[in-house]
Amino acid sequence: MPKVLEVLKSFSLLGFTAFGGPTAHLGYFRTEFVERKKWLDDKQYSEIVAISQLLPGPGSSQVGLALGYQRAGFVGMAAAWFGFTLPSVVLMTAFALLFDASNAGWTLGLLAAAVAVVFHAVSGMARTMADTPLSATIAVFSGIAVLAIPSAFTHLGVILAAGVIGIFAFKKLVDETPPAAPLRAIPAWAGIGALIIFFLGLIAAIAAGGFYPAFYQAGSTVFGGGHVVLPLLEKLVVATGWIPENEFLAGYSAAQAVPGPMFTFASYLGAVNGGVLGALYATLLIFIPGALLTIAGLYFWGRWREAPLLQAAIQGVNAGVVGLLGAALYDPVFTHGITGVASLAIAAMCWLGLAKWKIPPWAIALGAALAGWVLL
Repeated sequence: MPKVLEVLKSFSLLGFTAFGGPTAHLGYFRTEFVERKKWLDDKQYSEIVAISQLLPGPGSSQVGLALGYQRAGFVGMAAAWFGFTLPSVVLMTAFALLFDASNAGWTLGLLAAAVAVVFHAVSGMARTMADTPLSATIAVFSGIAVLAIPSAFTHLGVILAAGVIGIFAFKKLVDETPPAAPLRAIPAWAGIGALIIFFLGLIAAIAAGGFYPAFYQAGSTVFGGGHVVLPLLEKLVVATGWIPENEFLAGYSAAQAVPGPMFTFASYLGAVNGGVLGALYATLLIFIPGALLTIAGLYFWGRWREAPLLQAAIQGVNAGVVGLLGAALYDPVFTHGITGVASLAIAAMCWLGLAKWKIPPWAIALGAALAGWVLL
């Protein structure tokens, strides 16, 4: 129970302060749980990130679920999701029912802080995951590819290509290097059962059709995280006439201004359609597939992780992930977060606080919000 409460406390704090979208969240997680709390090391964290990139669903939330499980089992997994997601759900539901404060100065300060968080994360991960000429080359070309061809299919193709290159390029290195310490094992009944439930749910959602099943479909099929789910949901709920386009776009703006996972855009849409109960229903339906796939993914990864070919592939995937994060650092993080000298100054000071002064991320977020309120 103490570990569960520790998970809930840590992720609740991040749920209020982790602005900037899924890429920034990976930075917050690495700073909090690898550097500060030392729940796991960089190699273990990179394995979790790589697994999340190979699965459809909310990438940063899936990393959070896995971190919660590593620390405190299935109850810890639920605590991590609840703590990280609840603040965003409440805010998005309030935006739907009451107001839209997405353009307030304090939110612009937080978006500038996200630039510093992502830069800190990408540079730190590059030192361990793209530290050779070949892995750095994979990272650079991966980043260029996703920027040049913006598509969820490009994202998936880059990850798969990096894995294939890794099989051929890093096999010898893997033979000479022991794998990272194993992650906490998932029981067979849970891993296989989760996969069966996932597919049964997807079949049922497709067969049923309608507004709320669309959220289960979106959570089951989107690769690339929160920024990708927004246009997919537009096709599912606007083109079909469930939500007016102007209300959808208002929520789209708010989703990029609140902390926590961007998948809580579903909370906004559910609230527009069905009030508080609609928000709750839509939220659960869009997150359940990712949670089931995380459980299944951790189970199968635990069984296969020591295979030399898989270890070599994952090294290639890790390098590709660095490239994807680097691309996201530019767009949308930098392009949305830096709008002038003032926002650049906020980002620079946040980076100093994180990297050199070792200020806690929640304090960085509060300081950035205050600076944005004053300057922007």
